[in-house]
Order: sequence, then structure tokens, then C-alpha cells
Amino acid sequence: MAVKDKKLIIVQGPTASGKTALSIALAKHFNTEIISGDSRQFYQEMIIGTARPSIEELSMVKHHFISSHSIKNEFNTADFSREARLLCANLFESKDYVILVGGSGMFLDALTFGLDEIAADEGIRKSLNQIFEHEGLAVLVDELREKDPEFCLSADLKNPVRVIRALEVIRMTNQPYSSLRKGFKNDLPYDIVRFSIAWKREDLYDRINLRVDEMITNGLVDEVNGLQQFKSLSPLKTLGYSEIFEVLDNKCSLETAIENIKQHTRNYAKRQMTWLRRYSSVHYLDPYSNVQLFSQAIDKLSN
Repeated sequence: MAVKDKKLIIVQGPTASGKTALSIALAKHFNTEIISGDSRQFYQEMIIGTARPSIEELSMVKHHFISSHSIKNEFNTADFSREARLLCANLFESKDYVILVGGSGMFLDALTFGLDEIAADEGIRKSLNQIFEHEGLAVLVDELREKDPEFCLSADLKNPVRVIRALEVIRMTNQPYSSLRKGFKNDLPYDIVRFSIAWKREDLYDRINLRVDEMITNGLVDEVNGLQQFKSLSPLKTLGYSEIFEVLDNKCSLETAIENIKQHTRNYAKRQMTWLRRYSSVHYLDPYSNVQLFSQAIDKLSN
């Protein structure tokens, strides 16, 4: 198969939709490997709260970028774009298909479209970080909503790194960050096929709520408690961890934190679904069909 005929199959979309199981089935079928584009599953110390694939699932197919880095060494979109593109090139030397799976749209786009070439401004970034440290994230989010409401529709507004980068670019260029990110084109020498699993919203939300309950049962509080010395690090300022840190700091009850995690995760899933609408072509698979998701995907790939 010529390079231009090789395919990067992307399984993308909201959290708790079943991406892991589908990606493993596809990888086994095509005798290939999986690249994770989940920005939280990169970190070795974050297992339960990131819904990392189980040991059994990881043993079925070779995965890349799962527990590959430490929270002490942040792994950003530029790092991922560089390393994942090199990995793809290496895998496609012997594979006709490679599977990319995850819900972190910015990281998936970093691989497929590359990164914006906007330079950094350390002075602006330092000023924004000082605002974050002294006044909190909400102040920065308010500014971002005012200056770039379109970006806020799909961005993870609980992630200070994302918020600060967007505001850095906005302050530097006096243009919305979203407008500068438009028009990216795939510059990779192989085809891209995107799949997503189209749950009804209420059913997806039920799946999210169940997953959060399972995380608590599986020991999320103990996991977060063991990471308290690192809670100032950016990777831990994220869903599931921030809320439990508030419990450990006696700022709210565990019951309140659990409900907050569920609500924040549902909000995140909504943004993930919004992000999907940015692409010109996504194959939506029907989880209510009598035909298995895997079979639906194979049928799409055959046509």
C-alpha cells in the first residue's frame, strides 16, 4: 500500500462514550498499534481519575502515550505533536493502519494539523500566570469569554494552561485565538478517517455519572490524597483531581465533590461534542444499532 493510501483512524469524541473498546477492536483487526491522544492519560501518577485503560486492555494491543510521562515533567501539545508525528511515520513503515484515540481535541489536532506558529510572549504569559496565582482562574476565563466566545464553546476552561495560552495569543495579536486557528489543513502524507460514537445526550450523561461513581469506588480519593504534594502542578489542575483536592482541603464534602465532578465532566463532554463539529468529515457510529460499532466502522472504511 502506498503511503498516500495508508490511513490514520481516529476514534474521537466525548468521554465515557466507549472509545477505548472500539479502538482496541480496530487495532486488533488491522494488526496495528494505538496512539493515545488523551492529554491526562500521559501521566504515570494519574490512573483512576483519568479512566486509563485497564491492564487487561493495555495488554491486548500496544499503546503509546499511556503513563509515558511524569506529572513532574509537563507534556504539552508541541511535545505531543513532535513525538506523535515521528511515531506515526515509524509505524506506517510497516503498518497500513494506525489508530489514534482520545478526547483531547487540541492534542489530536496538534498531530493531524500541526500547531499554530504564533510565537510566545514570556512577559504576557508571566503576567497572566500572576493573575492566575493571585486572583484565580475565573478572572481569566471571564476575560477569555469576553474576547473569544467562539473558542470558549469547545475549550477546556478548567485547564489553566489552555486558558492562559489563548489569552497570551489574544493579548499579543489583538485577535481572537479561534480565528488564528482556523483553516488548518492536514499536511500528513496519509489519509485520516474520523469516527465518533453518537450517544443520545441523556444516555451519555448516565454513562458519565456511572463512571464517576466507579472512580470513587476504585479509590480516586486515595489516589488524589497521594498526590497532594504535587497539587500545584498543571497536570493535576484538572477534572476529578481539583474537586477531590477541595475535599482534602476541607472546602467541601465528598458528596458535593462527586456531584461537581459529574457536572463538570458533563460540561466537558458537551464541549467535546462541539469540538467535533469543527471537522469537515466525521463518521458517527450508532450505539443503538443491532450492528456492532466495530462492524459499522469496518463498513465505513470499506466504502
